[in-house]
Amino acid sequence: MDKNHISHQFDNELENLRNQVFAMGGLVEQQIRDAVAALTEGDTELAETVIRNDHKVNRMEVEIDEECTHVIARRQPAASDLRLIVAVIKTITDLERMGDQAEKVARMGRGLANMERPRSGYFEIQTLGEHVQTMTHEALDAFVRMDVDAAIKVAKKDLKVDQEYEGIMRQLMTFMMEDPRTIKRVLDVMWAARALERIGDHAKNICEYIVYLVEGKDVRHISMEKMEEKVRGS
Repeated sequence: MDKNHISHQFDNELENLRNQVFAMGGLVEQQIRDAVAALTEGDTELAETVIRNDHKVNRMEVEIDEECTHVIARRQPAASDLRLIVAVIKTITDLERMGDQAEKVARMGRGLANMERPRSGYFEIQTLGEHVQTMTHEALDAFVRMDVDAAIKVAKKDLKVDQEYEGIMRQLMTFMMEDPRTIKRVLDVMWAARALERIGDHAKNICEYIVYLVEGKDVRHISMEKMEEKVRGS
């Protein structure tokens, strides 16, 4: 078979992998959005929909992972292409875990719907949820475009998410101390906030994979300052 034809087929396979990641990411974004809405609006039907749809995220991870294995076996890709496939495998693992966290938020929302709602209407959860949704979308967009600069900008947003999460925790602890009757409700909100904070962590992980994919540099487990130094120094 003509080598150019084989190369073209391989390029199409890699492009298809990127598209599948983006599709899976779109589903995860929807799960996060719906889970936060279910909690803040007390919508038990929407919460149930998120819980039921978690298997779709899991199935997509398995299907993409299998396709990556087949591509490696068929093509025996060189370094840069292999990095893309490894980045895809790592990214879909994080997306699946983000889906799990969204399911947790939905489960908390289902339980909270049967409790007295606070005057704030869980505004703090809605705000945190919007921020991690944005992080997720922008991380996936950077992945598809293989944009290192955009990835670093998104990764930096995780610091703000962490600060918001810590602020929510302090506020909720105060609520429990002031009124012990709220403990059960507040604990559920804490679990939901923790799940959203973890989604931000996973979005940051995806950004790190983009740096690995494009630059060939492992920037996991280092500070943002060190990450930028490692990239800018290339």
